[in-house]
Amino acid sequence: MTTIGLIGSGHIGSTVARLAVAAGHDVVLSNSRGPETLAGLVAELGDHARAATAEEAAAAGDLVVVTIPLRNVEDVPVAPLRGKVVIDTCNYYPQRDGTIQALEDETTTTSELVAAHLPQSHVVKAFNNIYFQFLLDLARPAGDPERSVLAIAGDDAGAKATVASFLDEIGYDAYDVGPLAEGWRFQRDTAAYAGLYVDGDAGTWPPERARRVDAGLLREKLDQAKRYRDM
Repeated sequence: MTTIGLIGSGHIGSTVARLAVAAGHDVVLSNSRGPETLAGLVAELGDHARAATAEEAAAAGDLVVVTIPLRNVEDVPVAPLRGKVVIDTCNYYPQRDGTIQALEDETTTTSELVAAHLPQSHVVKAFNNIYFQFLLDLARPAGDPERSVLAIAGDDAGAKATVASFLDEIGYDAYDVGPLAEGWRFQRDTAAYAGLYVDGDAGTWPPERARRVDAGLLREKLDQAKRYRDM
């Protein structure tokens, strides 16, 4: 049994927590509003879940998921995450996060920004390109022909192997896109972003039906990715 720490417990964080508990893991949840605001979610998840501060969730997690608005990344505690594998789910939305010039210039990527804030952690990008309800709905056990794949990117092979193992446990295959610098291929508005998992019209949100995505389809969409400057 592994303890999953969650810094952020919104749609994606709470969904990852549900999948982790179902797979037999303990989860320690946190958010920006305080542990007491997570009482309902903890009660729903049961004895394998507890609420804590971000620092406590970071310290408790064998694997830690950072799933917060990108503008708040500087608030992520650094010291308790040293040496740990950290899954980054962050996306850049200028209307929410403000303008981040390095991302506008495309001289870096969202996960590289997170990694720069956590220089002694092993950051892996994942979970950023799927609608939270579909993340729950598409989970399938290993060997199921309807199993889907999720993209990951990271600079540390061991960290990516750890994340791939976790994905396997919660119902997904992992597709290694390469280093963090390649994470732009499944960032906001690319062909491999959230619409990839939508069955039908991806132009209306929230979508109603999910579709299975295999490695071949994901690879095709990753190859179609364009930089923002070329869109």
